[in-house]
Amino acid sequence: MAWLGNDPDDIHNPGHSEANPGSRHTRCGQSRAVGAASGAAEGRNLGTRAVARRPQRTAPSGVTLKRSDAPSIAWYLLSLTVSFFSKMSHPLAILSEAETNLARDVVRAAHPNTVIDFREIYLQEPPKTQLLEFLALEHAGRLSPTTPRPLRLALCQYDVIGADRIPQYHESVVDLVARARVKHSIVGKQHHAALTLSEFDVLVERCMNSPLFQKALADFSLPEGFEVVIEPWPYGGLDHTDENRRFFQGLCFAQDKRSGNPDSNFYSFPLPIIPVMDAHTQQIIRVDRPATGGKGDGLQEQTFKQDIIGHCKPSEYVPELLPEGTRKDLKPLNVVQPEGPSFRVINESLVEWQKWRFRVGFNPREGATIHDVWYDGRSVMHRLAISEMTVPYADPRPPFHRKQAFDFGDGGGGNMANNLSLGCDCLGVIKYFDAVITQADGTAQKLPNAICLHEQDNGIAWKHSNWRTGRAVVTRNRELVVQFIITLANYEYIFAYKFNQSGDITVEARATGILNVVNIDAGKVSDYGNVVSGGVLAQNHQHIFCVRIDPAIDGQRNSVLVEESHPAPMNAVTNPNGNFYRVQKQTVEQASWFDAAPELNRTVKMINPHKINPISGNPIGYKFIPMATQRLLADPESVQARRAQFAQHHVWVTKYRDNELYAGGRYTLQSQFEVDGVADAVRRGESVADTDVVVWNTFGITHNPRVEDWPVMPVETFQLMIRPADFFVENPSIDVPSNKNVSSRLADSECCRKSHI
Repeated sequence: MAWLGNDPDDIHNPGHSEANPGSRHTRCGQSRAVGAASGAAEGRNLGTRAVARRPQRTAPSGVTLKRSDAPSIAWYLLSLTVSFFSKMSHPLAILSEAETNLARDVVRAAHPNTVIDFREIYLQEPPKTQLLEFLALEHAGRLSPTTPRPLRLALCQYDVIGADRIPQYHESVVDLVARARVKHSIVGKQHHAALTLSEFDVLVERCMNSPLFQKALADFSLPEGFEVVIEPWPYGGLDHTDENRRFFQGLCFAQDKRSGNPDSNFYSFPLPIIPVMDAHTQQIIRVDRPATGGKGDGLQEQTFKQDIIGHCKPSEYVPELLPEGTRKDLKPLNVVQPEGPSFRVINESLVEWQKWRFRVGFNPREGATIHDVWYDGRSVMHRLAISEMTVPYADPRPPFHRKQAFDFGDGGGGNMANNLSLGCDCLGVIKYFDAVITQADGTAQKLPNAICLHEQDNGIAWKHSNWRTGRAVVTRNRELVVQFIITLANYEYIFAYKFNQSGDITVEARATGILNVVNIDAGKVSDYGNVVSGGVLAQNHQHIFCVRIDPAIDGQRNSVLVEESHPAPMNAVTNPNGNFYRVQKQTVEQASWFDAAPELNRTVKMINPHKINPISGNPIGYKFIPMATQRLLADPESVQARRAQFAQHHVWVTKYRDNELYAGGRYTLQSQFEVDGVADAVRRGESVADTDVVVWNTFGITHNPRVEDWPVMPVETFQLMIRPADFFVENPSIDVPSNKNVSSRLADSECCRKSHI
């Protein structure tokens, strides 16, 4: 079929080579947490001003920080205890705080007399072959205290800071049972480690103390009571004139402090100055001055005036600052589960619900991950995760041409995860999962309520009415939801894995938060975005997500089948009335990419060719229809396109390799090319039929902002639905009870009329 792409030359990658390779208190309704005290948890917002500081540890000139090579007796005894529990931990369980601290100490001991600034410490998942051996014993009920387990490993990412104060990025793997480093590498300087919040703190501090920045700021006359707010941002892909150093930039705004409310919306007052910091020297090296003009004003013309925000107006979103307040006619809608939830959670990771069985994981890059998924005693999926997302902006005016975020690769979906708040982010009877992240000194930091688990009603699951007897049988579509939310400066993303009683798995992404905006001259409009408020231009951009699916359809030897429905011409013998259409199927033999085709109902089926459905005679499988969303719009020769090749096609099929998890490659910060991402995996040209196969689905939104997206954007929702295809012998939810909801009432009934009094 012509749609199948597996020629390496067909993947556009110009110049690719190995050489270029704040917490907030919230007031919401009441819900009940499972296994936790009732009450609202504190929300965690990782915006610029609400960031918990991680201490920045650098070596002053001429000073060397010395460490003892020999661990103390107390440390040794503690490490023995941690090692014992590591032996008994499930191979997919996230690292505990004690394990994280042990890994830190092993790394410190390996670098004596050295300053180390830690970035991440998290579980290095076991090699798949080892993990599958363990899981097979687990599912067979044959585990014992003496069962051999995969190595319990911690991946440690950190900077070693030498006398020149320039960080050298290292990665080490620590065996937590042996308490030893088993792998170590120094990452080449062509790659840049993901950012940390402490680096953002440094940018803000250096800006405020920079004469260069203060001089640029003095060109504007801010009204009395306004203060500058700096929103740290990744620098983006390097320009050809840039030296390959680590840079950060700050988007600047003014906040009206006169109300005394720290949550007053500073995005309403954008300032056209962008300071740039050299992260190695921690100095502001220049201040970019983007244009503020509209149509016909050119890409670099400086049209702004001294009274730069005089034409801007406040646009608030916190309830107490809304001029008219909030609505008064909205009555409570409670999720009530008087008998508790139908799920149960074992050992803080294993979830069982309505014939489903899976494990929940978490790491600082992908956030929540789903592992070892079974339905009614049958394997469905080995691993499911959000692999990457990129947000490229379409304003060509310098420096906006570099404006492109890789939210998972640059910063980390897990690092930016919220503390979910009871009664606000998830409703009903809630089970929360805590996570562990790493401070700059390597100390583990607990992230409470990083993931929520709850049930929800999603309308009717199935229904049939017998018109002859007048009887209707109807069941509700109850879903089990695993949800986490990340805040990346102005934007929020809500991610959910949803399981239902019909055997479906839905991956959902919802975008909300505040548009990223820039200043525009009074009375002007722009080709590069939409004016959403006085003086505020919301630039056109895309949000492009990639989900990694590692199927295990009744085992690991799977194939990918592409099914299409084609119209058939009329034929006197085979199609005399023209109503027939032809279903074509093709197995993907070689690592490939292809795109959605709604006109053909192009469907991706992940099948087990060795297991045949006894009813249909077809191989058992799961399927999804790729969403026909717009692919990356940047020119194929652009830096934006070269560093986000995964966004150029909807579906990629590759052969499994350990640790090949990231669609955009392992290192995205300031990248020039996508290196070791999904496009490189396809270039290997490996056979993907009847083997351990991985499917990657890319989808997203082309977001040309509207006024209704301001001041906070209503959610935009995207869903990838993965459904059984001849996996079962009948509707698996046929046995779901059709119970009537006894809490439902007529709107004009006595109980409801009383509520109007």
